[in-house]
Amino acid sequence: MTIEQIIAQGVADAVKALYNADVDTAKIVPSATKKEFEGNLTVMVFPFLKASHKAPEATANEIGEWLVENVPAIDRFNAVKGFLNLSISPAFWRGVLADIAADDKFGFRKATGESPLVMVEYSSPNTNKPLHLGHVRNNLLGYSLSQILKANGNRVVKTNIVNDRGVHICKSMIAWQKWGNGETPESSGMKGDHLIGKYYVEFDKHYKAEIAALVEQGVPEEEAKEKSPLMRETREMLRKWEAGDKEVRALWAKMNRWVYDGFDVTYRRMGVDFDKIYYESDTYLEGKELVMKGLEKGIMYRKEDGSVWADLTAEGLDHKLLLRADGTSVYMTQDIGTAKLRYRDFPIDKMIYVVGNEQNYHFQVLSLLLDKLDFKWGKDLTHFSYGMVELPEGKMKSREGTVVDADDLMDEMVKQAAEASADRYADMSEEERAEISRIVGLGALKYFLLKVDPRKNMMFNPKESIDFNGNTGPFLQYTYARIRSLLRKAGEIGDFKDAVPCEKESSLIQRVADFPAVVREAGRQYSPALIANYCYDLAKMFNQFYHDCPILKEENAANRAMRLELSSVVARTLRRAASLLGIEMPERM
Repeated sequence: MTIEQIIAQGVADAVKALYNADVDTAKIVPSATKKEFEGNLTVMVFPFLKASHKAPEATANEIGEWLVENVPAIDRFNAVKGFLNLSISPAFWRGVLADIAADDKFGFRKATGESPLVMVEYSSPNTNKPLHLGHVRNNLLGYSLSQILKANGNRVVKTNIVNDRGVHICKSMIAWQKWGNGETPESSGMKGDHLIGKYYVEFDKHYKAEIAALVEQGVPEEEAKEKSPLMRETREMLRKWEAGDKEVRALWAKMNRWVYDGFDVTYRRMGVDFDKIYYESDTYLEGKELVMKGLEKGIMYRKEDGSVWADLTAEGLDHKLLLRADGTSVYMTQDIGTAKLRYRDFPIDKMIYVVGNEQNYHFQVLSLLLDKLDFKWGKDLTHFSYGMVELPEGKMKSREGTVVDADDLMDEMVKQAAEASADRYADMSEEERAEISRIVGLGALKYFLLKVDPRKNMMFNPKESIDFNGNTGPFLQYTYARIRSLLRKAGEIGDFKDAVPCEKESSLIQRVADFPAVVREAGRQYSPALIANYCYDLAKMFNQFYHDCPILKEENAANRAMRLELSSVVARTLRRAASLLGIEMPERM
């Protein structure tokens, strides 16, 4: 039991013993005592006045006296009007420290065969461009959420749906055919995803030139977009692809393979992975089949031009296109098909889609359609809707080549980490410096993107993220490395059964003890930010403790051993918490 649970139970027992009244422990919520008062935790006694028939302060004093006599964890109390301030026994905190040190799974719950099976979809890239900064936030959020859900005792399947077909994919293919001159990743020295992205940008440049020329001839802009020869070729290629044209399919397979090889390198470097990858080219036909069944059941309807729609006006939405007039599918069709395959592959209890908030409407519609099509979890699917990453220069645009490329971003972060800590690494080999720079640079990137409430838009600033003293990844990593260095110098920790924790030590133990509750709350709220900010708070508290309380120079052997053990559990907790964010911790810095 946590100290909060011990106090809640103790107060409930006190009210029963003193006033013969039953109290729900869930309604007794101890909070941190205000700094101007003595104590660790405070309980309001106002809810018990009806049972005590006494003034607030008298009630608080009676309950406080009962707790001191009957609950060993409570050392003393003071009452201020209706507020009961409780001081926790130093011996209790020493016992908590010993329990935490002995629990190598501290903070994490283990899944069993009966645990809920949660599927988390993240990444969802298109095969017409490399991953960019927006994808980085998506991948880091999805991976971290998966780790947090696992730590809460769920079985988790991490999935990715690759958007490998459609008009946007054909744009890169058309451009490569016209202007590629047979260029390959091998001949160019470019990663495959970067090479394909180059031709996506090339298509957009020529497409805009065609539109401009038609507009100059007096054609309205919207009509010009439809009449563009390039766009017509692209749509024709998509129709051929869906018809199974061998040449189109062969080109598509070759160019997609280049992209997948490039993605794999980026994913490995980012430290994210997947248990199952689905491809739109496999799922869209399943989606079309379900749409046709929905049409037969009257869930969908067909317009005169042959297109298929769903009428969702009764649910407060509008009419949603599911199949175009030419029979080609849209994203919604693909998502319906993917849902069918996932439900076939896994007995899902919960489905979570990690997708930006610009797709909120899409997932409202998807949820309704899946429910209408009898997927039991359809109505309860969760869209983990997160905010966009913005830059000082404005929004990113893939077609114009103005995105922040994920590979370039990681290179830059590692470079900045190396420059910021060049003096610290003077006694290390070149290989060790490079490895620590990698760990610190990527840790800075991950922490900066995950410490913000995921539902908020954020401004990305690489330079701020490398600071070794602020609310940053490098600050956490430096704190961890400092503790590891301290423990190496100390050697064996020793026995601390006779130690008496001081106030700073007790507070730090209490903060470590909060870790399981933070993990649970992060899982409940789907918020890696709660883990990130807990790490920062714990690291700050440790550094203050380190500054104020001698450790290696402490003369009392028991107190020295206790401070070393406390340092050890802080380091272990920081490492475990950081692992939920995908952040590595270096042994030296």
